Amino acid sequence: MYLESIHVLSQEKENVRSIDICRKMGFSKPSVSRAMKNLKAEGYIDIDENGYITLKEKGLAIADKIYERHRILTQYFVNIGVSPQVAEDDACRIEHVISDETFSKIKEEMKSHQK
Repeated sequence: MYLESIHVLSQEKENVRSIDICRKMGFSKPSVSRAMKNLKAEGYIDIDENGYITLKEKGLAIADKIYERHRILTQYFVNIGVSPQVAEDDACRIEHVISDETFSKIKEEMKSHQK
């Protein structure tokens, strides 16, 4: 969830800081700081001397995958009649646990209806 949040924030603003992530996710500063430390240690993000956070290649790959799932699942749920807010909330929960096989089929289904 953190990587996806960093990714989305970086599309909205030039520089992403821990406080931005706190606000977006509703998490405490200590929780976010601990997570950023772990993500940096694992090579998913960089944090510069000003505290600006950027995704490294492997962090961006994961964030892109999760964000794609989020967008497609949200749209799929809206298309079948779920309200936009509920669709968004459900997609956020499901995007992390849905199998690649199931997601692939939903994606195929979405593409077939766009034609």
